[in-house]
Amino acid sequence: MAKLLTLLILALLLGACSAPPAAPTATVLPANAILVDASRSLGAISPWVLGSNHGPWTFLNPQVQPLAAAAGLGYLRFPGGNWGDLNDIETWQLDQFVALARQLGAEPAVSVRLRGGSPEQAAALVRYANVDKGYAIRYWSIGNEPSLYKDYDTARFNREWRAVALAMAAVDDQIVFVGPDTHQFTADLASNPKDATGADWLTSFLQANGDLVGIVAVHRYPFPKGGDQRALPSAAELLASSEEYDRLIPALKQLVLTTTGRELPVAVTEINSNWANVSGGEATPETFYNALWWADALGRLIRQQTTIVAQFCLTTLPGSGEIGLLARDAPRLIYYVYPLYARLGEEQIYAETRAPQVLAVAARRADGALTLILVNRSPHDVSAPLVLAGHPATAAAATWRLDRQHNSTQIADTPLDAPLLLPAESVTLLIIP
Repeated sequence: MAKLLTLLILALLLGACSAPPAAPTATVLPANAILVDASRSLGAISPWVLGSNHGPWTFLNPQVQPLAAAAGLGYLRFPGGNWGDLNDIETWQLDQFVALARQLGAEPAVSVRLRGGSPEQAAALVRYANVDKGYAIRYWSIGNEPSLYKDYDTARFNREWRAVALAMAAVDDQIVFVGPDTHQFTADLASNPKDATGADWLTSFLQANGDLVGIVAVHRYPFPKGGDQRALPSAAELLASSEEYDRLIPALKQLVLTTTGRELPVAVTEINSNWANVSGGEATPETFYNALWWADALGRLIRQQTTIVAQFCLTTLPGSGEIGLLARDAPRLIYYVYPLYARLGEEQIYAETRAPQVLAVAARRADGALTLILVNRSPHDVSAPLVLAGHPATAAAATWRLDRQHNSTQIADTPLDAPLLLPAESVTLLIIP
């Protein structure tokens, strides 16, 4: 049954990935208008786009566990970051992780050790998890950001990755490999990580192991640029950077198709605005601007039909940065993006906006309601007429808002017979019955 479910979900997502983009609407729209056409389905929204990372190097304080459960996480990767290539996962750590993932309602995904590990160790962990304990963990990766290994080239990585994968699959042929988790993928393929010989890490991996990998995964942090942790982005720079995902995901899909001859689901299994241990800037990870950026970036990743999106990370220890969704005893501002997107729904439908710096993401839920998330990155209020097609006329929509005054809280219903008012630098969720 687990294998059938996995294959069904992947088939649905591949169908969405391979569908051509909807043709531009012929509707003549007024200035700043937002069009939602409920008759034009864009396919399934992956249940794993609300993801995060977790690991033994941190903990989830009981005080914030209810918040974590309320976030609607669909995917949890363990151990996030490079911990897994510096340490062996102990069985008790795996037990605790699986228990946490089940508690949160998230799909557990495990990364086995590559550097310093062995095929036998990886196979033993799969045997413990899926044979001895019956955890049925379907999604596994091998190593983390191998493109940063100083003593590896692509040939060594591809060879060792394959040996580990084959040993793991010999234990459980139901598992799906997610990888290779290379660092800093961008739409500019020429600038992507290369080894000392000039070989592109991702391209060479797909050439060598494209027959084994089930979901192609990369990592992306837009800042700090050039590796200088002191080079903090301004709010304008950060907010403008979210647009790159409209190019990054199509470039990744095209590279996969060109190299392997197959369409495969794609993932971004580590993502945040900044990978560095920084805070106190205008747009560092603890700020409202980071939350606004993430709402826009995540919406674009959903619109591009990404299969897995795993923010880094669920929580961080004091002194280790502020990139987590949750601090020791309270949510960080980026956390509040999740309760909005958790209400989005299962089927993406066509939406477009003529308003500059406004993103529209629309969906249909199982109960038939339409949902619309509107991200206004502009420093100005926006008045936007809503054109709703293919859905019965409705007087008003239930409304949630994230801005400097609201932490994704429900506010008064929004009338739909007048232009929508989108406050400056805000995220609005409309649920249209």
